[in-house]
Amino acid sequence: MKAVWYEENGGAEILQYGDMPDPQPGPGEVRVKVATSGVNPSDWKRRQGLTARIGFPRVIPNQDGAGVIDAVGDGVDSSRIGERVWLFESQFGRAFGTGAEYTVQPSGHAIRLPGNTDFAAAAGLGVPAMTAHRCVFSDGPVTGKTVLVTGGAGAVGHYAVQLAKLGGAAVISTVSSDEKARIARDAGADHTINYREENTSERILELTGGDGVDLVVEVDMAANFAVSQQVLKRSGVLAVYSAGSSDGPAVPLSFKSTNVTVRMVLVYDMPDFAKAAAVADITSWLEQGNLAPFAGPHFSLEQLKDAHLVVENGAIGKVVVDVSSP
Repeated sequence: MKAVWYEENGGAEILQYGDMPDPQPGPGEVRVKVATSGVNPSDWKRRQGLTARIGFPRVIPNQDGAGVIDAVGDGVDSSRIGERVWLFESQFGRAFGTGAEYTVQPSGHAIRLPGNTDFAAAAGLGVPAMTAHRCVFSDGPVTGKTVLVTGGAGAVGHYAVQLAKLGGAAVISTVSSDEKARIARDAGADHTINYREENTSERILELTGGDGVDLVVEVDMAANFAVSQQVLKRSGVLAVYSAGSSDGPAVPLSFKSTNVTVRMVLVYDMPDFAKAAAVADITSWLEQGNLAPFAGPHFSLEQLKDAHLVVENGAIGKVVVDVSSP
């Protein structure tokens, strides 16, 4: 098979493209002919060694993807052969992710893909949509609540806006440009705030009649903490999936309100029940046609290095590697 791999941590230049043996599924595993491979920030950070040092002699990158099961191992019903699937955590604790023509994965990480969802959209479900699900619903239903999604034009933010709306919440999103405001509104945001042009805290309190918000889905805790301090309601939740690049807020954390929960969300370390709930809800919403993908640049497998670079440089939309046509 054709594949992209690296054998040491480093920049995108360490990625190699070439031939590797076709993998074979073991007990409880399926082999997927990969159609699309999604690229997330955690993929290039893992490659660089920023979040995890290389743990195998050779690593095929990328956690997310989609394709068709073409072989199964012992203990997996052969009826799964031919099934369209989306994948999550493909390279978490494993050497070989989705940056190849074939990938072998635990059967439970290959989720049936509804027929109304294409492979490009499916490549953006694992990390972004599951992270958003945990942030939005980790502390219960959001029906009738007000949710602030910072960075609503990001991959996670885009799904967080949609999921919060599907859950019955009113959604406010912060953005940095008119283009990103349009993206957030298209996802369902009721209000957008350009944090470069407006006083974010004042505007949120104005929009909520002084009440503030019940939940903040946070992309940059360090930069935005001063806003969360002011706008979170009593017993509100700050769900942080990215702390940001600058220094974090001083400890102890203090808020204008009391009984505030700060939840640090990492998709790979979510409890199993939370992963199962995210998978079930995401698949159900796909079946109903309720989740819109966040289209972004496409690359060929041989260009996977370039795909990593554009994600590292802050590309808008989901970056997808088109691997094959199952």
